[in-house]
Amino acid sequence: MNIGEVGILTSDVKKLADFYKKLFEIENDCDDDVIQFILTEGTGLTIHNDGKERRGNFQNICLAFTVDDVDAEFERLKKLGVEIIEPPTVRPWGAKNMLFNDPDGNSIIFRSVPTSSIN
Repeated sequence: MNIGEVGILTSDVKKLADFYKKLFEIENDCDDDVIQFILTEGTGLTIHNDGKERRGNFQNICLAFTVDDVDAEFERLKKLGVEIIEPPTVRPWGAKNMLFNDPDGNSIIFRSVPTSSIN
């Protein structure tokens, strides 16, 4: 069994979808204000408005993405104006993580794992 999709619920689909498109450097022609498909290969990522008001109602989710170079992503996200909660930090298990929030306050971790930690 595989996870087919991760959906983030929001009151402002366009704003949150634009954030994730910039985050993942994705350009598409989807401009819907009810649902947008951001990642469609592998596990999909959708931004969806189910009609409920969610402002200030944090959903307590954390999304973690493995990237090739967390330091390079750190510099790129700073240029985009993303507020970094925790800069790249090496964890005891060898991964280097950074933490930031999306515009709705959901936590996002970008991490890189050294090849030597995978063996």
